[in-house]
Amino acid sequence: MTITAEDRHTTGTVPADRTGVRGLVARHPLLAFAALALGLSWAAWVPYILSPHGLGVWDLHFPELLGTAQFTGVLPGALLGPLGSAFLVTALADGRPGLRRWVGRLWRWRVAWYWYALALVGVPALIVVSGLPFAGGQVQAPSLLALVALVPGLVVQLFTTGLSEEPGWRDFALPRLQERFGPLGAAAVLGPLWALWHMPLYLSDWGGWPDAHWTEPLVFALFTITFNVVMTWVFNRTGESLPVALLLHVGVNNTISTLWADMYPGMTAGTMMVGLAIVSTVAAAVLLVATRGRLGHRGPTPTPPTPATTATTPAARTRLVGSDDGTR
Repeated sequence: MTITAEDRHTTGTVPADRTGVRGLVARHPLLAFAALALGLSWAAWVPYILSPHGLGVWDLHFPELLGTAQFTGVLPGALLGPLGSAFLVTALADGRPGLRRWVGRLWRWRVAWYWYALALVGVPALIVVSGLPFAGGQVQAPSLLALVALVPGLVVQLFTTGLSEEPGWRDFALPRLQERFGPLGAAAVLGPLWALWHMPLYLSDWGGWPDAHWTEPLVFALFTITFNVVMTWVFNRTGESLPVALLLHVGVNNTISTLWADMYPGMTAGTMMVGLAIVSTVAAAVLLVATRGRLGHRGPTPTPPTPATTATTPAARTRLVGSDDGTR
């Protein structure tokens, strides 16, 4: 087996009876992470929201990269929030062993090929199809430029959106939440938190300010909460592979940013999000029923087998995570 089972318990490596800030964080790592992820990102986004890119009350202009100021105005807050908070809380609560576990999931790429196909082809295809019922017949093939931009766009998204968010939401928070509340409870907590984190950005051009309808943040929240169920299932079924989670997340973003305007030129962002929310809600409902709420979670890792009972055949050593059948 190319990825061996590891101890998934993410707490307890640092004594919880420490005093001061470190002791508080060690006793309440999830609360500390949530408070820091929201607080640091929101504080860093205030200048961008107040600038002409948002409310326009502060004459502060952010330089543009690749045609947008969001790289300089939004990305720093994203890096400080989920990524920075996960690193800080892990270091304080779990020390070096916790940091090794946290970083280790980033290198857990040896999973069955079809999970990559799902993230890179299957889900983006569903994203494109979700717009058909709302297109009013205005559908056209993507331009050659849009198709050429798919791979570079995915790389940019991977090293910006993906690495700024997923090490926090899925790598840090999800295993801890599942350990405490189970997979269904974890999804019920993480989905709304993920949606809430984005909400201030609806006061900027990121969310279409000032033209976005007031319902658009609500529809986006529905999509985020239900898509988090899909993300949770994929994360669990791939043996907590962060690379697959990263590709699944940024595959959605990249499809929208590179193909959507070409294929659906007459569709508004609000209508697009309605289609995405419907598809995501259906997918989440199917997974919840099919897995009976387990979402691929296998529960606490059992006691490691003794050397005498450990499989030593070549097939056992090379079997990929996620290569078994079923939807558990």
